[in-house]
Amino acid sequence: IPQETVNRILDAAQIVDVVGDFVTLKKRGANHMACCPFHNEKTPSFVVSPSKGIYKCFGCGKSGTAVGFIMEHENLSYTEALKYLAKKYHIEVVEKEETAEEIAKKQRNESLFLVSEYAGKFFQDSLQTPDGQAIAYQYFRSRGLEDATIRKYGLGWAPIDRMTFTNLAKSAGYKDEYLLDTGLCKRYDDGRMVDTFHDRVIFPIHSVTGRVIAFGGRIINNNTDTAKYLNSPETLIFNKRKNLFGLNLAKKTKHPYFILVEGNIDVVALHQYGFDNAIASLGTSLTEEQAALMTRYAEQIILIYDGDKAGQNATQRAIPILEKAGLQVKVLQMRDAKDPDEFLKKFGADRFKLLLEESSNRVEYQLNAIRKKYDLNVDEERVKFIA
Repeated sequence: IPQETVNRILDAAQIVDVVGDFVTLKKRGANHMACCPFHNEKTPSFVVSPSKGIYKCFGCGKSGTAVGFIMEHENLSYTEALKYLAKKYHIEVVEKEETAEEIAKKQRNESLFLVSEYAGKFFQDSLQTPDGQAIAYQYFRSRGLEDATIRKYGLGWAPIDRMTFTNLAKSAGYKDEYLLDTGLCKRYDDGRMVDTFHDRVIFPIHSVTGRVIAFGGRIINNNTDTAKYLNSPETLIFNKRKNLFGLNLAKKTKHPYFILVEGNIDVVALHQYGFDNAIASLGTSLTEEQAALMTRYAEQIILIYDGDKAGQNATQRAIPILEKAGLQVKVLQMRDAKDPDEFLKKFGADRFKLLLEESSNRVEYQLNAIRKKYDLNVDEERVKFIA
């Protein structure tokens, strides 16, 4: 089935609608409940979440998406389940045989995934070396990250020497073309290949399904001659506009909303403090594709970009993009800290929870932003503000 058709089916399949064809659901708050169709029970423990697009039975443990439910309930294969849903939603399925070119592209993509996964392990292993411990590990600890958090997010270190990864990957049998196509290596005009990431702490970027697709690197020295942050370039498996840092974990949250922040370190810190619904937009410029991706798992977004001018400008740009996608938007402005990471270290999780509760809707936020431009003690300024 062509991927475009698959995407249409997945977008059309509403979990409550699909499950409701087989089970009598009763609304309970934001979710729906029923007795589980997969095992006998008298007290309902089967929950359907429309915001996350999933079902979960807390009795037998079965869970999944709309497609997964049809596969499980009707004993169908993935392709058969897609066809079932296509028929339900009147979507025409025109199957086609994969061309040699399409098969080659799939194989190439898989090769890039394998190289990326190898690199992720390399960066993690490098963190355990004496230099990695002295430089990168100490940095992570200085940012308040615990060992369990470092392991959970696969954080690592790119060694100082620019040939370390290249030489090791080549000796392990990985081809030059894949090392270059993932953006993990660069080739100079004289033919030499070197590591793209070196002397940086590394944050792996995962797909929604949890596969490593790219990396973000941050310098930890005071070298002003190089960029503070460096992300992998766009590749066949990584499109910055269509991915969100931390979504592979945040999609599992029980909260009906996401906390959208700027930095990778903010996401990791928030998760460590129990806010497992934090994600970042891989830079301050939010895209329509990223907003559409959020709608699969949440109904509301609390925006917490940095308090500087760039962060606030990014907030103003993000609000209409999120609302256009159908998301409810609230904005939290940091007080006494430049970002969530700093706030959590200063004041802790309980104070941050209170801050979340005080977040304003986007109308209040925008009114306050306009109000700051005028002196409301002056009549003429008040007239301008009201206009």
